[in-house]
Amino acid sequence: MKVYYDLDSVSDLKQTAVTTGTFDGVHLGHKAIIKKLISAAQSIQGQSVLITFYPHPRMVLFPDDQPLKMLNTPLEKEKLLQESGIDILLILPFTKEFSRLSSLEFVRNIIGNKLKARKLVIGYDHHFGRNREGTYTHLQEFGPLYGFDVEEIPAQDIDHVAVSSSKIRTALEIGDIQTANSFLGYTYNITGKVVIGKQLGRQLGYPTANIDVNDKLKLIPATGVYAVMVSHRKQLYKGMLSIGYNPTVTRDGPLHVEVNIFDFDEDIYHNELTIYFINRLRNEEKFISLNELKDQLALDKLNTLKQNFSVKL
Repeated sequence: MKVYYDLDSVSDLKQTAVTTGTFDGVHLGHKAIIKKLISAAQSIQGQSVLITFYPHPRMVLFPDDQPLKMLNTPLEKEKLLQESGIDILLILPFTKEFSRLSSLEFVRNIIGNKLKARKLVIGYDHHFGRNREGTYTHLQEFGPLYGFDVEEIPAQDIDHVAVSSSKIRTALEIGDIQTANSFLGYTYNITGKVVIGKQLGRQLGYPTANIDVNDKLKLIPATGVYAVMVSHRKQLYKGMLSIGYNPTVTRDGPLHVEVNIFDFDEDIYHNELTIYFINRLRNEEKFISLNELKDQLALDKLNTLKQNFSVKL
């Protein structure tokens, strides 16, 4: 797969099948679109081109809104798309100026003239161009003018619920890991470096690695205790993870992400870990004493070990 970060770098295209979108999460609905894109490219013996954007358009168009948390970091999304089998990934910088392109300008200048599209594949209810004015109907009108056919993919359903990035974010925000993972088609994960904490877990007999998540825009699931798998130097370990504010020992503290890795005893400060979310065990709680907290941690470990630790990459 070739990756381009601006239009000027793209050249020597003859005929292509193109799709466009934010593709945050690269979930099962996205993969259905990508599968159709690759098939369309093969039908014209051309190249498959996927256009996506950075930053997310909402961050540019509505900067004063509550910051949008992302399912993927830019590197995670690029890796997932690379594994999808497309020929060309075009990551365009989304700016205020770019947002002012009309739907006609976007289709004429980029889809038609620059990318030489002969097939355009879009998801259900796709909108594009200034003020999201462009629709499937517009594309059907523009297609004959600029030499491409349009194929719209119907809503992708799992158990009769349409898959979308926003629904996956909502599931993660309430700690519904199983729904999020089923929609994604892989195990949701976060990556960060191990930093020095208060070492309270060690005093309780459950030493934890405090994780500083690499990308501040990455969505961290709801507070609570989770069964997880931990990747360190390409090895996977079972563990339990706490997301929360440590209410038993602190007041109004910052959010902590701490993982107790089972059957593991290494100095991993400043190392990078990837945490794969298996299931949410319980809410964050405030305990009367440290002994009560310790008893709960023992129960959490027992409940964690009952989980199905299958990780889907």
